[in-house]
Amino acid sequence: MKTLITFVVLLTLFFTKSIANDISSLKENFKTGDPGITSINAITFGPENILFIGDSKSAQIVALDVSNHSEVDNSKVKIDQLDKLIADKLGTALDQIQITDMAVNPKNKNIYISVSHSSGSPVLFRIENNSLSPVDLNNASYSKIALVDAVTKDAKDKRGRALRKWAVADIKYASGKIFLSGLSNKEFASTFRSIDFPFTEKQDYGSLEIYHAAHGKYETHAPIKTFIPTTIKGKSHIVAAYTCTPLVVFPTDDIKSGQHNKGRTVAELGSGNSPLDIVEVKSDETRYLLISNSNRPLMRLDFSDLEAFDKTMTTPVTIKGAAEGVAYVNMPFVNVQQLDAYGDNGFVIIQRESSGNLALKQGSSWWIQK
Repeated sequence: MKTLITFVVLLTLFFTKSIANDISSLKENFKTGDPGITSINAITFGPENILFIGDSKSAQIVALDVSNHSEVDNSKVKIDQLDKLIADKLGTALDQIQITDMAVNPKNKNIYISVSHSSGSPVLFRIENNSLSPVDLNNASYSKIALVDAVTKDAKDKRGRALRKWAVADIKYASGKIFLSGLSNKEFASTFRSIDFPFTEKQDYGSLEIYHAAHGKYETHAPIKTFIPTTIKGKSHIVAAYTCTPLVVFPTDDIKSGQHNKGRTVAELGSGNSPLDIVEVKSDETRYLLISNSNRPLMRLDFSDLEAFDKTMTTPVTIKGAAEGVAYVNMPFVNVQQLDAYGDNGFVIIQRESSGNLALKQGSSWWIQK
C-alpha cells in the first residue's frame, strides 16, 4: 500500500510539473519593462491571461501578461457616461478621446478597454467594481513581434486618408497562433497573417480577394474589418466581415502563406455600413454569430443557416442597403460601438443609448436563448 501511495504522489507531482512547464513556456521569453506601445488598434485574449495588443503605428503585436490582475465579478457590470468617466480620468475633454477596442478575458471575465488620446498616447483600462483602473503599459511583462511588410507610414488611399492605422485591423488567438487582418505594402494590400505564439522568426501571410456584392466587383485592397476563427461543418474557418458589408468565409487551411487567396462571399449585410465586432455565442447547443455595426443594429446569424449556404455570391446587389445571402435577425440593440463575448452564452457591449448616454453593460442573453 505504501508503495502504491508513493507512486500516486510521484505521478501527481510529475503531471503538475509538466502542466506548470507548459504554462510557463508561453511566457519564458517575456521581458519586464516598457514594450514601446505607441497605439492600440485591436486587443484580444489568448491563454493564461495573455492580452494581445495590435499596434498599427509601430506595426507590431505585443503580448502582455495580465495575470497579476485579480478576478472581478462583472456579471452585473453597468457603467453610465463611460466616455465622460474616461475623459475625467485622463484630465481631458470628451472630444479628445476615442475608445478603440474592448476585450473580455475568458479565464476570469475581466473586461479591458483601450483608448486613444488626441495626444497620440494609448491608454488601457480594466473594469473594476464598475470603475476604471488604468493598466501600466510602461512597466509590464511582455513579448512582441514586428510585422513584416506592413503598410507604410506615408501610404494614403484615393481620398488622401492615411492607411497606416490599418496595419492591424483585427486580431484573434486560436490554436497557438495569432491571426491578424490588415494592410500590407504589397500590390494586393488586403492581408491575413498567421503568427506562431510564443513568437518566433516565422511569420506567414498572404493576400486576399473577395467579391464585394454591393460594389459589384472583386476587390483586393480593403482589409477585413473584423473576423472570428471558428468551425463550419467541423472544419476550421475564418468568418470575416468587410466595410459596406460583405460577409466572407475562408477555410483556414486554404489561406496559404505567400499566395493570393480567394474567399467565398456568403452574405451582403447592407451597404453604407461598417462592421465593428463579431463574436460567437451559444444557446444550449445552438451556435450564433453576433455582429455589431456602425449603421445597423446588432445582427444575429444562426450557424445552421451559415452552414446550409454552400453558394458563392458573384452578382451585384443593386438595391442600396439591401441584404442578400445568409439570413440574419436584427436584434434590439442599436449604436453598439464595442462587443465581446462574456462566457459561452453572454455578451457585453458599449452602447450609445437614445439619451446620448454611453453605457458599458451586459447584453441580454434572453435574445439568444432558444
